[in-house]
Amino acid sequence: MRRIVIIDGHPDAAEERFLHAVATAYEKGATSAGHSVRRIVVGHLDFPLLRRSDDFESGKPPAVIRESQEAIRWANHLVILYPLWLGAMPAALKGFLEQVMRPGFAFEEAQRGRLPRRLLKGRSARIIVTMGMPSLFYRWYFRAHSVKSLERNILAFCGVGPIHTSLIGMVDAMGPDQRAEWLVKIEALGRRAR
Repeated sequence: MRRIVIIDGHPDAAEERFLHAVATAYEKGATSAGHSVRRIVVGHLDFPLLRRSDDFESGKPPAVIRESQEAIRWANHLVILYPLWLGAMPAALKGFLEQVMRPGFAFEEAQRGRLPRRLLKGRSARIIVTMGMPSLFYRWYFRAHSVKSLERNILAFCGVGPIHTSLIGMVDAMGPDQRAEWLVKIEALGRRAR
């Protein structure tokens, strides 16, 4: 059985957002299969943005960030969900990741000429992104740049892998039946903790 942390990166905590239903479907599938699940809803958290490198490197994280780090430390599978805003993740999620993925928690600074030590090894991840455009267009024309940045520059850099993605396009144009089909697919991913 897996220990899963679901990071719901939508800055709007209003329940009618489809992304929250997607997070709930994953959680439902995972718990029905016996996996342990913790959930972090970025839209519910109050934390400052980092503005100086000193704060990132040696500042003390706020309590909500330390609690999130403990949840991630506990987990062996991360699920990160976000809506595509202006071609990337919302600023609230980026600010959250900057706070959480600090030196000493996610990676250890290397000596000159060496790569940093990756402190989050042993964890896999699933990235789920909702968007208004067709997902194929985002993947092929825009080359899924925000997903690749999250995969390589944040998660893999800290040792997380393998990393899988699910892109859900045309969300605003979906009818109830299409949304229900996606929720069934996501629930199945949750059961498999994949």
